[in-house]
Amino acid sequence: MQFLGEINFYFPLLASTTVADNSMVIAAVLLSLVIIYLASKVGGELSNLVGLPPVLGELVGGVVIGISVLHLLVFPEGGADSSNSLIMIFLQITAGLTPQATPAVFAAQSEVVSVLAELGVIILLFEIGLESNLKDLMAVGIQATVVAVVGVTVPFAAGTAGLMTLFGVSAIPAIFAGAALTATSIGITSKVLSEIGKLNSKEGQIILGAAVIDDVLGIIVLAVVASLAKEGTVDVGKVIYLIISATGFLLGAIVLGNVFNKTFVAIADKLKTRGELVIPAFIFAFVMAYFAAVIQLEAILGAFAAGLVLEETDKRKELQKQVCPIADMLVPIFFVTVGAKTDLGVLNPAIPENREGLIMASFLITVAIIGKVVTGLSVFGQPGINRLAIGVGMIPRGEVGLVFAGVGAASGVLSKPLGAAIIMMVILTTFLAPPWLRFVFPESDNVTQDSKKLILDGASGTAIAIEPPQSILSVSNDGGNKETIPDSPDN
Repeated sequence: MQFLGEINFYFPLLASTTVADNSMVIAAVLLSLVIIYLASKVGGELSNLVGLPPVLGELVGGVVIGISVLHLLVFPEGGADSSNSLIMIFLQITAGLTPQATPAVFAAQSEVVSVLAELGVIILLFEIGLESNLKDLMAVGIQATVVAVVGVTVPFAAGTAGLMTLFGVSAIPAIFAGAALTATSIGITSKVLSEIGKLNSKEGQIILGAAVIDDVLGIIVLAVVASLAKEGTVDVGKVIYLIISATGFLLGAIVLGNVFNKTFVAIADKLKTRGELVIPAFIFAFVMAYFAAVIQLEAILGAFAAGLVLEETDKRKELQKQVCPIADMLVPIFFVTVGAKTDLGVLNPAIPENREGLIMASFLITVAIIGKVVTGLSVFGQPGINRLAIGVGMIPRGEVGLVFAGVGAASGVLSKPLGAAIIMMVILTTFLAPPWLRFVFPESDNVTQDSKKLILDGASGTAIAIEPPQSILSVSNDGGNKETIPDSPDN
């Protein structure tokens, strides 16, 4: 994710005065996309073959092609330069790219791929919003809020106190590391829940709602610790502003959903040219994402809110089908890029400075997992609910955790061992959560693996087996039962 205040850190090369050869940049981006899509499909298919969520395979595929293994897709923010990129070397050999022009081409290619990855996660959260139900999320709002608050306070307090008492880390670096433990990757968790057919379950709704609130709380925590790192004091005014703007934005999205639905349908019905439904929908999603970014929230929260609003319209089924192939093109870029930016070199104990980091990482990983798993125990008034699944769903830090690590590194407040420990915590929580989610939802194994799907007749309660269509949409009928609807023009 990108926080508005950190754009210069994550995209420092945007200010480069060197003009890159456009044809070479396009060639580099095209090669990058070929590699990304190959890694995504191979990794996803292999992961699916062994019964794991495909998103895990995409992450692993990204690691293989990235800075840790093959160096096919590397990025400057990870410390790499053009000499580390095999794509640049390939262009020098085959396309006549000169050594002098290579750094500028590498910078531009990295920026384009990073932007495509950000666009992918925005569309992912818009799609997740379309698949969610605002009423269901509001029904678990109190539980989700409690889960989010526990998931922020417990790992933050335990991590900060543990680093200060056990490792003698000074206050500000310890607070920064503790803040990194508060993050939850809504993109990774929601994708896995969707893949295993649990997005619309009670547990899935609590996880999703808590992850959204967790993201908002994470932004506020980041603002606090960034102020501490930069000035040694907390900018109280900025914290109050973030709290008010976040609350106002989410409440405003709910109110908007009640008044905008009919207007959107009326506009879509009047348009007659190609893309009459999906283009206005993306305009709305991107406008909401823009407003979220402008008020210093995350753009993905705006896209998710837009999806929730449009889920309430009569066009939602048709819109879901039209968004799906677009998401299939862009979302893998995000997950593969997250994997490609993951440097497993920090796990090498042969490097002396990594050894201290490994010890601190073991502590942070333990706190990171336990601190989120206990959130399931905070759910109340829900007899029979899978509390372990809720806790596991909050574990992955993903790209959000990397943002905390990146901000800390840029501020200079983190030592190399502590910075490496945070990155190791992010890596392991990101990769462990998807298979653990499948494990704690054992009844979901057949959702994506069986060659047949079941339609539950809401009226009779009988199950009818049919061959699966190319795409299915899971919705909730008035009686609360789940129906699986084939992807046909009639829907």
